[in-house]
Amino acid sequence: MVARIYKPAKTAMQSGLAKTERWRLDYEPEVARTVEPLMGYTSSTDMRQQVRLEFDTRDEAIAYAERNGIAYQVSEAEEPKRRMAAYSDNFKFNRVGAWTH
Repeated sequence: MVARIYKPAKTAMQSGLAKTERWRLDYEPEVARTVEPLMGYTSSTDMRQQVRLEFDTRDEAIAYAERNGIAYQVSEAEEPKRRMAAYSDNFKFNRVGAWTH
């Protein structure tokens, strides 16, 4: 039973930073998923895959795992490498690049 502690990244459909501030503890699957023969659904008998705990800080998540004897692995969050620009920057008077349509 190994748990993963991480800070989730924002989704591709998300422009803001909602739901990315908290740290999450998820259990790694112990049993592989199987395909149910009748309906073709993917299922598992591992109930811990359904558990998802959220914490305000990384230290709270680690303390919870240690207090309950859960083996854990911490994944550090990487800051995205992007240039912050506004739409109005395309129309600035002192724009550096050439204007093309």
